Amino acid sequence: MRYLTFALTKGRLARQTLDLFEKIGITCEEMKDKESRKLIFTNEEMKLRFFLAKGPDVPTYVEYGAADIGISGKDTILEEGRKVHEVLDLGYGKCRMCVCGHRDAAPLLQHHERIRVATKYPNIAKDYFYNVKHQTAEIIKLNGSIELAPIVGLAEVIVDIVETGSTLRENGLDVLEEVCPLSARMIVNPVSMRMENDRIKDLLTRLRAQVTD
Repeated sequence: MRYLTFALTKGRLARQTLDLFEKIGITCEEMKDKESRKLIFTNEEMKLRFFLAKGPDVPTYVEYGAADIGISGKDTILEEGRKVHEVLDLGYGKCRMCVCGHRDAAPLLQHHERIRVATKYPNIAKDYFYNVKHQTAEIIKLNGSIELAPIVGLAEVIVDIVETGSTLRENGLDVLEEVCPLSARMIVNPVSMRMENDRIKDLLTRLRAQVTD
């Protein structure tokens, strides 16, 4: 039997995923070793392999078949636009993708005027403004603190992930529109879905029972 390989998003998402997997009897003791320098962790008994990757890379590993299954945030899946099957909403890592800015930017969104938008997620922002709102927007890609953009006048609004909204409030910004809800999702490589159908279906059935509890 071949290994079933999982790509997990580093950090909190990986920890939450491993907790969930433990509930259905899937364990990987090697991954609990904080000192470990290993890149790939295996559960020989169950023929499973796990590796940790940066969020944006997870859908890439899955699309190219380097991983059969990936656990990734919905934001990453939308932004990367890879050819993968999204099969399950795992229900944790919940937050929202929103358009935020100073209150006085709200009319610009209503009147469909040309608007400058700063974001770490140019593809999501472009899709929202062009295909959902049908509004002309200049999308400015940033990597750092997005909240800075409307404060220093780089952009009228930002498109970013909002969890509690406290960072926005501290900087005098508000959520002006919600783009979409986000959470951790399970994605599968299309070929793996066919080749390993029974194993993946079994895994999904067990996970669904936990997620819907």
